[in-house]
Amino acid sequence: MRQAGRHFLQIPGPSAVPDRILKAIGQQTIDHRGPDFADVGKKALDGMKSIFKTQQHVFIFPSSGTGAWEAALVNTLSPGDRVLMFETGHFAAMWTKMARKIGLEPECLEGDWRGGAEPDRIEARLREDTHHQIKAVCVVHNETSTGSVSPIGEIRKAIDATGHPALLMVDSISGLASIDFRFDEWGVDVCVSGSQKGLMLPPGLSFNAVSEKALVRSKSVTMPRSYWDWQDMIGPNETGYFPYTPGTNLLYGLNEAIDMLHEEGLDNVFARHARHGAATRTAVRAWGLEVLCARQGDESGVLTAVMTPQGHSADAFRAITLKHYDISLGNGLSKVADKVFRIGHLGDFNDLMLMATLSGVEMGLAKAGVPHESGGAQAAMDYLKETTEERFAAE
Repeated sequence: MRQAGRHFLQIPGPSAVPDRILKAIGQQTIDHRGPDFADVGKKALDGMKSIFKTQQHVFIFPSSGTGAWEAALVNTLSPGDRVLMFETGHFAAMWTKMARKIGLEPECLEGDWRGGAEPDRIEARLREDTHHQIKAVCVVHNETSTGSVSPIGEIRKAIDATGHPALLMVDSISGLASIDFRFDEWGVDVCVSGSQKGLMLPPGLSFNAVSEKALVRSKSVTMPRSYWDWQDMIGPNETGYFPYTPGTNLLYGLNEAIDMLHEEGLDNVFARHARHGAATRTAVRAWGLEVLCARQGDESGVLTAVMTPQGHSADAFRAITLKHYDISLGNGLSKVADKVFRIGHLGDFNDLMLMATLSGVEMGLAKAGVPHESGGAQAAMDYLKETTEERFAAE
């Protein structure tokens, strides 16, 4: 049976695509070797530098974020190199798995999946590595499976305190354009991202922001690469072109997204996400449920992962909520499968959309028989009302 009204896509990405971006993507495809394309490509490449907050190279690939993970590794490392990775959740574990599959030797610092990466533990391990066998430190900025954020600037300080030459490589696939990220200021060497989260696009574009140190290293490492080779991108990118067929229509959408982010102002975008994250956590606690991210200060403005009471299936709750209220919520992954559900509150998203989302979750909890206290949506509404004047005063 058809359900009237709009579907609420409240997973932690892909996020809903705004009409402005859909219209931009719907333009006629042009010749990617022709003179008109240079403006499209150059605007996208330069525009992404402003989103990463960098003056250094940004490479754009027609791929998912997983492809950008691989590009980051194969351009900076040689077979058998040791990399230090911090397990903040499912996606950090998957990046570790990829490193092993392509011939690297990942060493993983285990986490409890309830907070971000810990700079002191990274520093302690690097101090032990007196022969500098570790060639890179890989950290997930915003761990989409748990709703936790890692302090990238503090991790750079921890690396610098040891004098260790390892590259700092960061996955900000779900963090970029939603929560604060400062590539140059934080001394990141490679940052990986994707189009389908804070950039508000469909899946299909991925990014590597690259420091000069990482670019120099890419000239001497011996990991096999072809499609992902940064060196092949540099020449064509200087004039707005690519060494192979780019995602032309997605680049139209990317340029529109960059315009939208700057029209709102990046700091306002970050504040909006942080406020919605705080409102959502207010609702969760009023329901008497537990937020998966337990370390205060590490909570994400992109999504909130919620633990279901013992003996109750998160997936059954999600299925019932989808059936009755036409809202898609994120599932728990690997270690927390069927134990958590994830509420996405990212992208082109406002107060009324958040209230509809939280109302749908609260009705779903009741319909699925998940033990909870009523009033979570009201608690979030009260929080939003209390912070509305402050938000507009800041603007």
